[in-house]
Amino acid sequence: MLKTLQITFKVLIFVLISISISKAELLKPNSQIKPAEVVKIQLSGLQKNDLSFKDSGIEQTWNFAHPNNKKVTGPLPNFKRMIKGDAYQMMLDHLSHTITELGSSDKWAQFEVVILDKNKIYHKFNWQVEKYTLEGLLKDCWLTTMVSNPIPLGSSI
Repeated sequence: MLKTLQITFKVLIFVLISISISKAELLKPNSQIKPAEVVKIQLSGLQKNDLSFKDSGIEQTWNFAHPNNKKVTGPLPNFKRMIKGDAYQMMLDHLSHTITELGSSDKWAQFEVVILDKNKIYHKFNWQVEKYTLEGLLKDCWLTTMVSNPIPLGSSI
């Protein structure tokens, strides 16, 4: 009986540590992350949305959303619903993506993103990031300010 309780306790501790480590794996914005890396971090998260925990990719994407963007999309639960909705659900668990810089300055960068969704259909997005200039934890971090609606490009087959 005591042995069973010890094993159960060890398993419980292991599970709790695993959960806390998984949550900690999400990257946070910092001023060393370049604009294209921000987009790559977000797309890689969405590509493997449930890898660390349920909706970890959506939460990773949310971490790099500009505060003005968050005002438009609403709190995280609303953002999750938006990403899972018809307009953006093709981003979840997509097969591959390419990121091409269209233009940039010291305050903004714009990219063309093409993803191949799990149904083997290509979609194009315009993705914009801006350097956060206000004081605080996000100062000088690159954050996503805009992602266009997808433009379907057709099947890969």
